Amino acid sequence: MTAIPFIKPVHYPESDGKPMAETDVHRREMFDLIGTLDDRFRDAPDVYVAGNLFLYYAEGNPRKVVAPDVFVVKGVPKGNRRIYKLWEERHAPCLVIELTSDSTRQEDLEAKKECYARLGVEEYFLHDPLGDYLEPPLQGLRLEEGRYRQIVPAPDGSLEIRTLGLRIRKEGEQSRLIDAATGESLLRPEEAYAKIRLLQEELARLKRSTS
Repeated sequence: MTAIPFIKPVHYPESDGKPMAETDVHRREMFDLIGTLDDRFRDAPDVYVAGNLFLYYAEGNPRKVVAPDVFVVKGVPKGNRRIYKLWEERHAPCLVIELTSDSTRQEDLEAKKECYARLGVEEYFLHDPLGDYLEPPLQGLRLEEGRYRQIVPAPDGSLEIRTLGLRIRKEGEQSRLIDAATGESLLRPEEAYAKIRLLQEELARLKRSTS
């Protein structure tokens, strides 16, 4: 009887031990973008928002991995993931945003750009919040016939995120997401929390005045 050879399972690490962001500014921008997008699509069961998560794109080869700062995938269920395996999920991100800096410029402009194009990421945005090297510091690329083409800014400097029905523009060291249909600015997490607190305080004041 022929013995069945033992096949060692492939290990896909969840972390590389490196910091998740270059600076506090980069970290805050990453968290704000993820939080804002998560809130925007909270009622869409098949839109997954994540960031700083290992995305493996070649089954059996854990070296084929990328970790986008912010990404959105359409067509997959929400849920907590430890890593994202493309061959299991079967959907590549439609949007990736990288918070770039002088120390990551080569990776962001070359290796990651080529990787995202091969994976079919429809829109790729780069934001250099501290203005280390990118001019203008917020730029967008859209995949056309397998190659990225520059997204032309609107007169106000904003860029269209066609895949999500949004626009994005630079606002100080951060960026602002805008509903493309209504022109309404999306609230960042801390702004949403502040609005809720004000409403709670107003409600408490009204209760006191009527008691």
